[in-house]
Amino acid sequence: MPELPEVETTVRGLKKTILGLTIKDVWTDLSTKDKRKKGTIADRKFFPSFKKQVLNKKILSVERRAKNILINLNNDKTILIHLKMTGYLFYGKDPKIKFAHAVFTLSNKNYLVLSDIRKFGKITLLDPEGKPATSYGAGTKNSYFTNLGPEPLDKKFTLEKLKERLNKKPNSKIKTVLMDQTVIAGIGNIYSDEILWRAGIHPERKVSRIKEKEMKLIFKAIKETLTKGINFGGDSMSDYKNIYGLPGKFQLHHKAYRRTGEKCRKKGCKGIIKRKVISARSAHFCSVHQR
Repeated sequence: MPELPEVETTVRGLKKTILGLTIKDVWTDLSTKDKRKKGTIADRKFFPSFKKQVLNKKILSVERRAKNILINLNNDKTILIHLKMTGYLFYGKDPKIKFAHAVFTLSNKNYLVLSDIRKFGKITLLDPEGKPATSYGAGTKNSYFTNLGPEPLDKKFTLEKLKERLNKKPNSKIKTVLMDQTVIAGIGNIYSDEILWRAGIHPERKVSRIKEKEMKLIFKAIKETLTKGINFGGDSMSDYKNIYGLPGKFQLHHKAYRRTGEKCRKKGCKGIIKRKVISARSAHFCSVHQR
């Protein structure tokens, strides 16, 4: 699943390509009666309303909140795109890419395409903060993000803020808490493994058992690992690609994730990378230096 660095890479690409353009058409072959998809373009009752509200609207800005891509239009509406497990956005002149399930035709004759092999990706529409929904299925920004934790790369995200957030779940395992989007936004399976490897913390350690100096190590590891992920253009161990259809390179720099049975890459460490299922998610960690 694309995590914070992959979504941030996508948003930075969109900022360079689609700002100021107008949406001329929208197509999707997504269609379901699943109630969990209500208010998304896969909801056939909602799609006509969605299309009507975005057609001929100019794209003013693009931003990220957690793992969500937000495309702000000049009618005060926001297109929200969540890539879920296998989605990515492609920008270019040919919309006929593999697993294309939503296509925005833009005023410069290019296309913005959602490719998603498993069809879990979500596209919906949000109204401005504080305003009530004005159309079938639409939500508001403030209601949609109410339960999200803070952004870990924000300057306001300090060591004290990290401790405050983690201590909301003192009896939970640190791997699970790092991935909890209500605690901290944007960290998933890949980066939680890499963060804990870098900090030298075992993924099953309870938050309440983590010492002050170890909190500092986790804080530093969060900032460094996520920044590194962005600098390498995201992680393409699975399906992720950037808006030009190119893979990221962070997977070439994994220290723990999916390195089961390999020697630990920490200098001087003689441990072996192990895999264990924790709270229904796989965790990869060093058998020696992560304690």
